[in-house]
Amino acid sequence: MAGHSKFKNIMHRKGRQDSKRAKVFGKLIRELTVATKSGLPDPDMNPRLRTAVAAAKAVNMPGDTMNRAIKKGSGGGDDTNYEEIRYEGYGPGGVAVIVEALTDNRNRAASEIRSAFTKFGGNLAETGAVSFMFDHVGLIVYGTAASAEDMFEAALEAGASDVESSENGHEVTCAPDDFSLVRDALEEKFGAAEDARLDWKPQTSVAVDEDAATTLLKLIDALEDNDDVQRVSANFEIDDDVLERLSA
Repeated sequence: MAGHSKFKNIMHRKGRQDSKRAKVFGKLIRELTVATKSGLPDPDMNPRLRTAVAAAKAVNMPGDTMNRAIKKGSGGGDDTNYEEIRYEGYGPGGVAVIVEALTDNRNRAASEIRSAFTKFGGNLAETGAVSFMFDHVGLIVYGTAASAEDMFEAALEAGASDVESSENGHEVTCAPDDFSLVRDALEEKFGAAEDARLDWKPQTSVAVDEDAATTLLKLIDALEDNDDVQRVSANFEIDDDVLERLSA
């Protein structure tokens, strides 16, 4: 269950993307509203809403903003119907890309996402074209809140399927159906996780050179900047030296 982190490149970029505060808030407000509509307005009784609230707290969303979004979702005058849609395609260097969207306009979302792929050297494919190269998992991320041994033991007891520990922290994965139970057990022992969500974890990674990486990151930035896009997953691996140059 222990091993080298395969998420370091994606997590490194996540820090840059999260700086777009207003954009992040907008996506989280949409998720809070939809999560409330999917169940009860009480996070303790609605696992999806509890995850959304945790994500909102992680970026310091004000409580009033969260409460307004939950109220909208529980019948507070919002009649917008959102669809959850998964798009799949290939980026520069043959990198497989999964785009998860939450949209009130399927045609607009498809057009804009296809346009981004085309602009940055990729192509949109049929649903199922690349998802077989990923595992759909629950992902719980911790920093240095515990030793690798303690995290391993706690995760194993909680029902997790894998733990990857490095000097930067721990990434615990589990089956999607076990996500709430594993997350709650770990948070009871170690406190709030740095990140906790359902994710697409690449089974293998594609190494990309600096030229392909430059265009690929532009594609991912364009997709993440789209209001309809909630999350982008990809199976790339960029050398640390290249990543530092690109991030400078």
